[in-house]
Amino acid sequence: MCGIVGYLGKKNTKEILLEGLKELEYRGYDSAGIAVLSDGEFSSFKAVGKLVNLEEKTKEFTTDKFAAGIGHTRWATHGKPTELNAHPHVGASSYVVHNGIIENYAELKKELQNTGVTFLSQTDTEVIVHQFEKNQQDAANSFEAFKKTIGELEGAYAILLVTKAEPDTIFFAKNGSPMLMGINAENEKYFASSDTPLIGQCSDVNYFEDGDYGYVNADEIVIFDKSGNKKEPHFTKLATNKLSAQKDGYRFFMEKEIYEQSTVIADTLLGRLSEDSVILDEIDSSLFEGINEIKLCACGTSYHSALTASYMFERHAKVKTSVEVASEFRYREPIMTKDTLFVVISQSGETADTLETLKMAKAAGLKTLVICNVDNSSMVRIADASILTRAGIEKGVASTKAFATQVVVFWMLSLYLAKRNNTLRAEEIAAQIAVLREVPKSVIVEDAMHERIKRLSKRYLHGHGFFFIGRDLFYPLALEGALKLKEISYLHAEGYPSGEMKHGPIALADPELFTIALLPEHLLYEKSRSNAEELSARDSTICAISPIEFDKADDFIKTKKHSHYMLEFFEMMLVVQLLSLEISVRLGNDVDMPRNLAKSVTVE
Repeated sequence: MCGIVGYLGKKNTKEILLEGLKELEYRGYDSAGIAVLSDGEFSSFKAVGKLVNLEEKTKEFTTDKFAAGIGHTRWATHGKPTELNAHPHVGASSYVVHNGIIENYAELKKELQNTGVTFLSQTDTEVIVHQFEKNQQDAANSFEAFKKTIGELEGAYAILLVTKAEPDTIFFAKNGSPMLMGINAENEKYFASSDTPLIGQCSDVNYFEDGDYGYVNADEIVIFDKSGNKKEPHFTKLATNKLSAQKDGYRFFMEKEIYEQSTVIADTLLGRLSEDSVILDEIDSSLFEGINEIKLCACGTSYHSALTASYMFERHAKVKTSVEVASEFRYREPIMTKDTLFVVISQSGETADTLETLKMAKAAGLKTLVICNVDNSSMVRIADASILTRAGIEKGVASTKAFATQVVVFWMLSLYLAKRNNTLRAEEIAAQIAVLREVPKSVIVEDAMHERIKRLSKRYLHGHGFFFIGRDLFYPLALEGALKLKEISYLHAEGYPSGEMKHGPIALADPELFTIALLPEHLLYEKSRSNAEELSARDSTICAISPIEFDKADDFIKTKKHSHYMLEFFEMMLVVQLLSLEISVRLGNDVDMPRNLAKSVTVE
């Protein structure tokens, strides 16, 4: 998602910051900015859109003496992409950049406003600089004020802060969002949220651990751990290949994005869960007044997340829900009534067919909501309300983390509606929220699991097709698993409801038909197992994915024992993504750029 750079030294600070931000463009952003403190004075520049706009604004600015500089590319989470909402954010005499989400920003902001502080932006980040300057008034020095401020923040953050009170210093803190520091033979200090901006500038880097905070100046590097104990930096040699650094050592961006799902799901949840309710500040409860039906409309992977949502909306919130393929809905003269909430889902917010259905719904006078990853996209601008998935940029054409975060958003929304509609007891909602908090752990890729799938994949490179089968919510997951395999391996694959096999498809069963059976312990296990046995009896080759051993399976991928079927859902999602990846790798395909496909389908 967002990107951070920082520099302390005597070179042209502007150029170093801009070049660093260019190396972070692959992460995705909608605005950018820099702040440079030199000779006791700040120079700050911000621009919406691409970095070329920021370069144009700074073309007359240069520094040729010692300076402290910070820069940022922003992917909007709080507030639209505007210059006021772009980082760095300013106080009376300080600037800050921040990645992550401050969960308690609303309380801090209210307290600061009560003391007369005026906020310029809609962001959570701005509270950091104002809280810091409030603490400066009573602290012995700026570092003590910074330390106190960090202790008052809840959530995830990577922070760089500069202040006129100590003009030769950059303060930093890291908790949950990545950040590292680099050095070189000239004793310059660099900061970034990934390796790439530092390649060519630094020889050695220190990767901060969660809870680390401290400061650097021309002579010192001071780091404290989360317990307040001073620690020495641990420098390692920096890689030299920029593309490899962007991939963080993974073979493909898709592989990296599969591994990132734990982090991005945590970002999706941040600030949106209390102990007993879901908090969606982006939408007003009035959006659901007079609504008797929810209609979900999407394409491809987003359609599969919408199908998953339909189960949750009806099960949790007791709201009639239908799901539409956008390219079909556009042309079948649909009946649209004003008691329907029309929800569109898109990773990019620009998918052509889905965008046109949104315009149709608006023209018909329906209330509209978009679930999307890109603020200020066409869909977000048109819809009445939006919920951002916070997945960050996804470079692999075959979507992984976008699907995961969409499903998480729909789960939260179903519980939000359940509370509003009084269709689940308070203790049931609280129990599901506790399960939601476990999702990031359920999608951590373990080496043993990945290695097992790598070895097993060599048995699935031929045959005349794949059936992915599942029941209930695991049917949309079966569809998604089949789509992933089709997209990147070019092998024929279909997703089916397990109970439908005997209604025709089982005629294809033979040893060259591979069945990927999703068998969750906590949702219709006996029924699903029976359907897999029917295929096994017809000599289909079975690969079972389950926490329970299945003696009729030719191959078995054992998942963990979980307390809830949704945790099984997310771990099985991980398995089918990795299986598709490894089959494609063995076939020698371009995993990130499969043939005939584009990342964002903006034409009909």
